[in-house]
Amino acid sequence: MSNEHNPYASAASPYSASVQFGTQPDADAQAAATAIKDTTTASFATDVLQESRKQPVLVDFWAPWCGPCKQLAPALEKVVRASGGKVKLVKMNIDEHPSVAGQLGIQSIPAVIAFKNGQPVDGFMGAVPETQIREFIDRVAGKGAGPQIAEALAAAAQAREAGDLQTAAGLLEAVLAEQPDNVEALGGLADLLLETGDRAGAEELLAGVPEDKKDAPAVAAVRAKIALAAQAAELGDSAELERRLAENPKDHQARFDLAMIQNALGKRTEAADNLLAIVKADRTWNDDAARAQLLQFFDAWGLMDEVTLATRRKLSSMLFS
Repeated sequence: MSNEHNPYASAASPYSASVQFGTQPDADAQAAATAIKDTTTASFATDVLQESRKQPVLVDFWAPWCGPCKQLAPALEKVVRASGGKVKLVKMNIDEHPSVAGQLGIQSIPAVIAFKNGQPVDGFMGAVPETQIREFIDRVAGKGAGPQIAEALAAAAQAREAGDLQTAAGLLEAVLAEQPDNVEALGGLADLLLETGDRAGAEELLAGVPEDKKDAPAVAAVRAKIALAAQAAELGDSAELERRLAENPKDHQARFDLAMIQNALGKRTEAADNLLAIVKADRTWNDDAARAQLLQFFDAWGLMDEVTLATRRKLSSMLFS
């Protein structure tokens, strides 16, 4: 897709909105040789988050004592090297670097999480067969589209970060014209529609997601946002809830409802702090509803969102101190 055919592109745009689809030469031997590396907590942002804005990055969370990890590693590395540069593989030893796995909520290994544009988008756990690994990589990378799809998705993410929602939408629509079942584009466009107030349009787009991809993180996050918005719309006036809390700081229901409204208004930190306050005061309140709601917020905000990461640390410290 070129600017000539993209009604949303701008000649003065500070990011690339010109993306062409078509075949490209296979990755050369050097690309295959550099497709796999180890990472640390300190280098994770560079090796994974930044690199995933160029192409999908798979993170293999493993440990030396893990038998299934040793079974998975040779097959995973073989398929990655044979993928022709579709993806990169980054390996993280959770014994030496446990914090990232903890922030992502990984509870068993081996776990392989795919990142695109700085966000986790898909994954699997266990020592799966080579054919399943190949299918996973094809799904993550966009089989048949190669770097062009990734380039368009990266440009869309950059446009959105810059506040240019029209260009972002145009790029995502171009991806869907090439790959109608691309879950990252479907989720991204649905999220844009939701942000601009078109909830019905977002729901209609999500209804078309293939059944086997309905649980993909990019799609699940938008569904979570829609559910939260619907809940918040039924909660009434935040000023009245704040008045109730001023009179009785132990009114957990008022604090819970206020957190829901704050989240709907984009006040994530305030919403998280109110739910954390309930967990700290009485975790058993309403069958642990505050902690459960925080987990739903994390799904909607994204696993690597700054508020998600900060709140997860606070919650872990509170529960295990």
